[in-house]
Order: sequence, then structure tokens, then C-alpha cells
Amino acid sequence: MPSMIWVLEDPRAGTAAQALGIAERLERPFHRVALRFGRWAGLPWPWPSLAGLADASAFHPPWPSLVISAGRRAAPVSRWLRARGARTIHAMRPGLGAADFDLLVIGAHDSPSPAGNIMRIQGAAHRLTPAMLRDAAVAFPALAALPRPITGLLLGGPVRGSGMPPGQASSIAQAVAGLGGSVIATTSRRTGEAAAAALADALAPVPHHLHRWGADGPNPFTAILALADRLVVTADSISMLSEALMTTTPLYLAGLDGLGPRHRALAQGLVAAGLAAPLGADMAPPRTALDETGRVAAEILRRGWA
Repeated sequence: MPSMIWVLEDPRAGTAAQALGIAERLERPFHRVALRFGRWAGLPWPWPSLAGLADASAFHPPWPSLVISAGRRAAPVSRWLRARGARTIHAMRPGLGAADFDLLVIGAHDSPSPAGNIMRIQGAAHRLTPAMLRDAAVAFPALAALPRPITGLLLGGPVRGSGMPPGQASSIAQAVAGLGGSVIATTSRRTGEAAAAALADALAPVPHHLHRWGADGPNPFTAILALADRLVVTADSISMLSEALMTTTPLYLAGLDGLGPRHRALAQGLVAAGLAAPLGADMAPPRTALDETGRVAAEILRRGWA
């Protein structure tokens, strides 16, 4: 029998992860519909439409009873399916037609106007689960054996640009190295090789493990979250901050200068809520763990939509 839950999968991994994360937490079978956007996808469609798709062959009956999507380009597609009887859950701002969704999951940093179909969350939905954190804690025994306290350092990079400035990466790493103990660090796709090299040089004097984005071997990202005694995350990454909120580990924000409005609003909101502090400030453990994706899934189940 075809699945009655469809996930509209944006080609951008970070956007797709928000819809997939919500669907996975429902613990119900679902069908992934990979979206291929064409030249018209960037237009602000005022009505439900498949016109932005380069290939609409996957859209045929039987229609789903529930559709989960994320990102502005997927919004007209989700609305098109709603016109065929589906309930629609959408993460992120949809652009036009916001009233045409059953539930909009929007980060508080985007300052959504109050509405009956809006659910505000801290950060963004993601695919990390409590079970994944528990499993990761024992999957990297060599990292667990590093001297305590362990600082987990998660480096992102500019949302648009050619990578993090090496000087910024070095400055953050030096501050982290000065905290004592050891460091487990990872870079991301946006960090860049020059910044990764500067990071490695700055961490050389202290016990550490550095995983460069795209390197061979398993990525210890989840293990960092599970093992660290403190977490330092660059404020340019909404996804990494959102995943870090799943832990009770004190969370410190680095790279606060030069942020765009959305990222600055997220950082300020986390600090105001007592969920994070700027790197160099004091934050007493434990911190409240936030499972926002789980909360969204629980709300969908409570309403009987899955």
C-alpha cells in the first residue's frame, strides 16, 4: 500500500533535513519525493502550483493524507497537494500563502507573526535524535579517552562567501585551547581549507582530534555533542546550533561579529533564553535540553494527522 505520508525533499541537504527530521520522529512509514526544481522555482508563486518543478512525474494519485515540506520553493508544491486533500506541515517561512498550511514550523529568530497555524521553535528542525546521541557516546572510545574537560568545537562558515577567514578560525581555536583539557573539533562544508589549516595549527599545542569536512573516516559530529563537557559553536550555523540544543552541555557562541540579521537574532534569542552564552562568558551547567523536532512530531500526533 502506498504511504499516506509524503516528504517533499528539497535538493539542499540542510533544507531537506528539516522535513525529513520531522517525518522520522513520527515513526510512521513515509514516502520521499525528491524535488527537481526548474527555472521558474524562484518565482513567488501566489497560488498552489507544480510549475516550479523540472519533473512532476512523481505527482499522481493516490494522494497522501499528510505532506511534510521545508523551504520556500517547496511551498507551492505542498499547497498543490493540500488542494487535493492532504494536511500540510511546512518548516521555514513559505513565502506567499502562509495561511494555506495546516502547520507552519518557524524558528523564533524569524519573528513569525502570531497565527493559529504557526508553531514557533528555537532554531530549526533536524534529524538528530536522543537515541543517536546515546549511541554516539560509545561509538568513539578514543575520543572519550581524551583528557577532561573536553571542549567540542563546531566550525561553520559564511552562508555566502569563500570560507571562514583563517584569522577568525585561528582566534576561535586559540580561545578554545586556552580553556584547558582537550578539544574535539570538526569543520563544515562552508569552513574552507584555509580556515581548517589555521584551526589545526592553533590546536596543535593541546590534546585534540580534528575532523576536516570531507575527510576519510567516520564523522564524529554526533559524538562531539555526546561527549563534550562544553560546546563551542559558530553562530553562523543555524543547523549546528539547533542540534547542539539537544544536549544539556553548556553552549557557547563564537564568531558573533558580522552576522546577518537572522543569525544575529538566533544568537541573541538563545542568550536571552539562557540556552547559550558568548564564548568567554560564564554559563553554569546543566543547560535545559531542547528536543524541538520531537515536540513538533508530538504535536502532529496529538492532532491525529499521522
